[in-house]
Amino acid sequence: MLPFLGKKNASLLGLDISSTSVKLLELSLQGDRYRVESYGVEPLPQNAVVEKNIADVEGVGEAISRLMAKAKPRTKNAAVAVAGSAVITKVIEMDADLNDDERESQIRLEADQYIPYPLEEINLDFEVIGPSPSNPERVSVLLAASRTENIELRADALIIANMTAKVVDVEAYAMERAFGLIVDSLPCGADGTVAVIDVGATMTTLNVINDGKIIYTREQLFGGRQLTEEIQRRYGLSFEEAGRLKKEGGLPDDYEPEVLKPFKEAIVQQVTRSLQFFFSSSQYNDVDHILLAGGTASIPGLAEIVQEKLGTAVSIANPFVHMSFAPQINAAAISNDAPALMIACGLALRSFD
Repeated sequence: MLPFLGKKNASLLGLDISSTSVKLLELSLQGDRYRVESYGVEPLPQNAVVEKNIADVEGVGEAISRLMAKAKPRTKNAAVAVAGSAVITKVIEMDADLNDDERESQIRLEADQYIPYPLEEINLDFEVIGPSPSNPERVSVLLAASRTENIELRADALIIANMTAKVVDVEAYAMERAFGLIVDSLPCGADGTVAVIDVGATMTTLNVINDGKIIYTREQLFGGRQLTEEIQRRYGLSFEEAGRLKKEGGLPDDYEPEVLKPFKEAIVQQVTRSLQFFFSSSQYNDVDHILLAGGTASIPGLAEIVQEKLGTAVSIANPFVHMSFAPQINAAAISNDAPALMIACGLALRSFD
């Protein structure tokens, strides 16, 4: 039973394998303050990861290897994550007086009640999340299961880079953990309902967090890659050139009004649609704050246009707002990458469970 949700661990790197890059983050604790010890982002070969599934293990492993050589972290043990869509989670109730081994045996015996796959095809883990609200002699237990293939592909990619996957987490839980670093700086504070919208390269994920816990998750196919492809098509560039100029600037004068503005409007539509799905499937009809995460969140002016169109306060995610940095960390670079490092940060925090 691979530790999905994990038990206590020594120092771990947060390693986020997304659809276009691998992101690494290493944290330490100095007194009561986190410090970034190493970090880096390495692009992946095109289509090495498709819709959060690893298609080219070798390509991903080599990218991790290059990233390790550049970032020079102090450990080779990592926490990685699988997408929420690749995981089945369920909260069940069990007797409070069972130990972990007894709990595991009982879950295995009854697994077919909760998981629609044969046991030999899945990795299964559990975590006691607290007393049962309805019965003091029982506890609520969170089950998480994912097909073994999802776990093994990530573990295999790390082996190529001479690393070990010590923990396989779920992206939503990593996001929730990183959100805990930011929540006090939001105007609504810890009591509010916050929509965290992670606009990645190919996937946009909405996580709604209430009282510090994720209450709703939805993934949809849309991301920054569409902007890169439009730049590539319009200006006759290679995909790599289009991606570089998108980040660094230097595109023709008509780029902002003709290409970037319509893309920002498309993001507003996606955000609106995601929130409508949430409102229609819950008792909520509003959120107190919107937090933009993912690489696409760094587009200048995006937060302002989302705020203007939706009438809800919007800010850009920065999990490092209260952290210090080791001398070799480029503060400007990590500040620019901060919205894209939320999941890596949530994974790196597994060191301190």
